[in-house]
Amino acid sequence: MVPGDAPAGALPHERVTFAHNAERQLAMLLDFYGIAWAYEPTTFVLERDGDGNPRSAFTPDFHLPDHDRYLEVTTLRQPLVTRKHRKLRRLRELHPEVEVKVVYQRDYLHLLVTYGLEPPQQLDGLVGRAGAPATEPVPSLLELGTVARPSRAQRRLAAPPARRAG
Repeated sequence: MVPGDAPAGALPHERVTFAHNAERQLAMLLDFYGIAWAYEPTTFVLERDGDGNPRSAFTPDFHLPDHDRYLEVTTLRQPLVTRKHRKLRRLRELHPEVEVKVVYQRDYLHLLVTYGLEPPQQLDGLVGRAGAPATEPVPSLLELGTVARPSRAQRRLAAPPARRAG
């Protein structure tokens, strides 16, 4: 779905085409809690070639403007996260004022278990090994501090669709 295709009254996560199912599911939870977000709004150039053209860049998945924080979702296995960590270190060197919170695979799995979201295909079979589910709400898990609990109407509108048995 592209932004113009969303039905009137659609929630923010219904108006965006995400690159990864994990991003869509996190956006659903952010909507549920009434946390304002923007999807991939900023690309930070990390390195330029001799002519000044970007050679390396990093685009965090979400920006939370009310919290002045970026979120990067990674469901990659740990050995594959090294490259992303290298980019994050470089970003912090160049822009120490930019705060990025990484939502790792284990965090993502905890969110799936806690909120009953469907597991993405690339993680099938791993949910049972994720460990204990998160006992804190998403805002605390993402270190956002106190966020007002959504109203009953917000919860009804933003609740993930019920999963069918069988």
